[in-house]
Amino acid sequence: MKAIAYRANLPISADEALLDIELPAPVAGGRDLLVEVKAISVNPVDTKIRRNVAPPAGELKVLGWDAVGIVKAVGPEASLFRPGDEVWYAGALNRPGANSELHLVDERIAGHKPRKLSFAQAAALPLTAITAWELLFERLEASRDRSLSGKSLLITGAAGGVGSILVQLARQLTGLTVIGTASRPESAAWVKELGAHHVLDHSKPLQEEFQRLGLPPVDYVASLNQSDTHFPALAELIAPQGKLALIDDPEQLDVRLLKRKSVSLHWEFMFTRSLFVTDDMQKQHQLLNDVAQLIDSGVLKTTLGEHFGPINAANLKRAHTLLESQRATGKIVLEGF
Repeated sequence: MKAIAYRANLPISADEALLDIELPAPVAGGRDLLVEVKAISVNPVDTKIRRNVAPPAGELKVLGWDAVGIVKAVGPEASLFRPGDEVWYAGALNRPGANSELHLVDERIAGHKPRKLSFAQAAALPLTAITAWELLFERLEASRDRSLSGKSLLITGAAGGVGSILVQLARQLTGLTVIGTASRPESAAWVKELGAHHVLDHSKPLQEEFQRLGLPPVDYVASLNQSDTHFPALAELIAPQGKLALIDDPEQLDVRLLKRKSVSLHWEFMFTRSLFVTDDMQKQHQLLNDVAQLIDSGVLKTTLGEHFGPINAANLKRAHTLLESQRATGKIVLEGF
């Protein structure tokens, strides 16, 4: 089968940063699904692993943690899907990625694809939808009703993949006032279109942006990028006894800044359940089914930003380059081999 992989950690400009290769087709065992991959999207985790995680000597590593496709076969213990089902998922960090024609995924972290989305439109969502949902409803413990009316959520980096779905979830499913940040006119317009009540420019001091709009302290903060840069300002802008969640990898944070206000700090990492095979791992199956229903009912929409064409090394290198520039709006999707 066709796949895209790398042998060594190289800058994306290097000829061999990503390679078109052939691999044996995998076989489904246990609770695995064997999926014929139709479309994928690219996430920052792909670029981080390509730069920092070397495959064992003489081996190749396949990336890709967002996929949509058709079930070709199921393992002997699988019960949630049948061959022919259309599925979407983000996969597991400790297994081969989905940048391949055929891919194995545990059925407990896969969901039924939204009926109203194409393969490409659906591919934009699994990893970011899981991350945003878990961050908002499990880490920050926001209520899925209108009881939070009068309270607010600040989302830094709201134009990216996670931010694009988090803005929608917060606006459509909670009573929170949603405040997003973006640094360019086009990304600010995107965040506003997704439902944010206010959009701030995070290239400027956030305290000044809050003062400009006359905004009070926020009850919840979702810090999606540059947390180490924004952290002192976020500690100032959050209300006493607020909750702050982050998903990125800051070099260091002075968490003492949160003590005076008794602010709680939460990490969200959507791979935790699959990495540790937690007892509640199947929650991600139900989560993806719930998101699919919200999409099919018109509550949520795809966050596809750009379609980069077929799944091959050249197009994936373009996608990695754009992600590393930190100028992507929405998700980058590739489709077909």
